[in-house]
Amino acid sequence: MAEFRYSDIAKMLDHSLLQPTLTDADLEAGVRLAREYDVASVCIKPYAVRLAAQLLAGSTVAVGTTVGFPHGGHVTAVKVAEAEQAMADGARELDMVVNIGKVLSRAYGYVAADIRAVVEAAHRRQALVKVIFENCFLHDEHKIELCRICGEVGADFVKTSTGYGDSGATDHDLQLMRRHSPPHVQVKAAGGVRTFDRLLEVRQLGVTRVGATASKAILDECRRRLGL
Repeated sequence: MAEFRYSDIAKMLDHSLLQPTLTDADLEAGVRLAREYDVASVCIKPYAVRLAAQLLAGSTVAVGTTVGFPHGGHVTAVKVAEAEQAMADGARELDMVVNIGKVLSRAYGYVAADIRAVVEAAHRRQALVKVIFENCFLHDEHKIELCRICGEVGADFVKTSTGYGDSGATDHDLQLMRRHSPPHVQVKAAGGVRTFDRLLEVRQLGVTRVGATASKAILDECRRRLGL
């Protein structure tokens, strides 16, 4: 007997549609694929949120997008405005990048206020916030402090990376983030989860969401193993 159902795996996946070269046609095809496979969400470029919301209307697939992508260097007011616009267009999940330079400067008061402002804006509209650390640039002390901050300000997820840094989701980082985050904060793995077996591995580490471009391949293999 399998330890999972198809829906358990599909609803772990945020289908990523953020590559800089994706055309409008590519984005539409990606959203349609996400709907067909009934994943948790799409994470799409901000300008395409409205399109995604139209294409996913009536489905159980949420619309997600990015805030402060990819390096988190926007001023806080711009991040909040970006979040508000995305939600007005139909986004219900926001993947926000921390200000990486401020983290490395250990300006944790600034970092906490930056995250809190987006979380509060999102939660007023019942949207989720996933806080992207971009771990390849950070030391463990930074990651641990970010986990503490995210718990304190009420973020919904901590997330390893944008998928466009020097590395993605490592076992070490996922274990560290799960260990240092309070129970109400979930962990999202992004970057390098391209196979069904790797998804099962990170699931065992406590990951509940995965950002992936290889959603189709992962879920086709899941179906094959389940005999669907």
